[in-house]
Order: sequence, then C-alpha cells, then structure tokens
Amino acid sequence: MTITTVLKAYEAALNANDTDTILGLYGADPVFMPQHAPALVGRDAVRAGYEHVFNTLKLDIVFTIDEVEEAGDWAWARTSSAGTQTLLATGQQSQEGNNELFVLRREAGAWKIHRYLFSTNQPPRA
Repeated sequence: MTITTVLKAYEAALNANDTDTILGLYGADPVFMPQHAPALVGRDAVRAGYEHVFNTLKLDIVFTIDEVEEAGDWAWARTSSAGTQTLLATGQQSQEGNNELFVLRREAGAWKIHRYLFSTNQPPRA
C-alpha cells in the first residue's frame, strides 16, 4: 500500500466511523495526538480515542495531500481536510477543517501510521 493509499483509506474510515479499519492502518506502537487533549499512546488508548470521537460526531471530510516525504523506512505527510461534522447528540452540523501531520513507518514491508496529529484551521467564531 502506498502512503497515498494509506491516507485515502484513513479518510474513508473516518467518514465511515470505522475504528477497526483505522487501527489496521496504524502500526504496532501508535500515538494519536488530537488537539486540546493529551496524546493517546498505544493501541488501546488510540482505539478508545477513536471510539469516543465516533460516539460523539459524524464526519464528512475530504483530505488534500499537500506533501509526502520518504526517508528509508520512515515518511511524513502533511495534509489538510475540509468538510462537515455533525454532533450526534443534537444533530447540529458545522464546518470542519484541519491541518494534519502523519508520521509513517514501514512495518513488515507496509506503510503504517506511526504518529498522527491535527489542529483546526477553522477556529470558532466569536
């Protein structure tokens, strides 16, 4: 799987609220760093983080891949995403947009997400 394929599979899994597929895209030792929250370290913590997200909201986003760099068995990708999020408790919909950084590592010949962090590029309006 190419890095672009990994990122597009991640996008599809986010939009499908598919925690199992997302965990399959992460490597053996993942770290997920959502904004305004502590880093989630390890597979159990990362799983719990995504389950919390998917129990709270539904995403409908598209990733734009801005750059990808490879260095041996390591790579990084800078992306941005845009779309909508719907709060499940209220049905309220809002614009969603983030800047993301993925650090990937080749494990057993396959690219896996090793570290992932994001921050909004659409701060709340006063």
